[in-house]
Amino acid sequence: MLAPTSAPLILTLSLDEAAQAHFDALRQRYFPPERNYLRAHVTLFHHLPGSEASAIADHLTHVTTTTPQLPLQVTGLRFLGRGVAYDLHNPELPRLHQQLQAAWTGSLTPQDQQKLKPHITVQNKVDPAEARALHQKLTEEFAPFQATGTGLTLWAYKGGPWEKLHQFPFGA
Repeated sequence: MLAPTSAPLILTLSLDEAAQAHFDALRQRYFPPERNYLRAHVTLFHHLPGSEASAIADHLTHVTTTTPQLPLQVTGLRFLGRGVAYDLHNPELPRLHQQLQAAWTGSLTPQDQQKLKPHITVQNKVDPAEARALHQKLTEEFAPFQATGTGLTLWAYKGGPWEKLHQFPFGA
């Protein structure tokens, strides 16, 4: 059981070690160093209520024990205006996200009520011309590849680096 916190909670999809290392290296290379205090991540929810940490953790335990690992297709690059991200695809991931949205419907911010567009940001908050150049470079070098979603991770947002609260591995 997790204790309630005043900090908002963030929920991310956990990646297999090889994919995590690959995206961490890209993020280390291209993200502005003064802003790069997080590992690469796939955000599913940006602002869950910390006061509900225990109930959220209980629900995630139930959901993840019956969810198999998710094969992810890394399908291409996304230009973010001031950054670049890799797009991910798995048909089950949006369903899982919708299931969690339904469970937490009264507690979601407008951002977390939106349709999931899974991605991993490797550059952000740079000049648009720099982002466009990186997008073009990475697009030219890109070949689709696979990664695996291995579970979910719940974090507390405390204004800077996130605090990991709990890891929920997928069960099947």
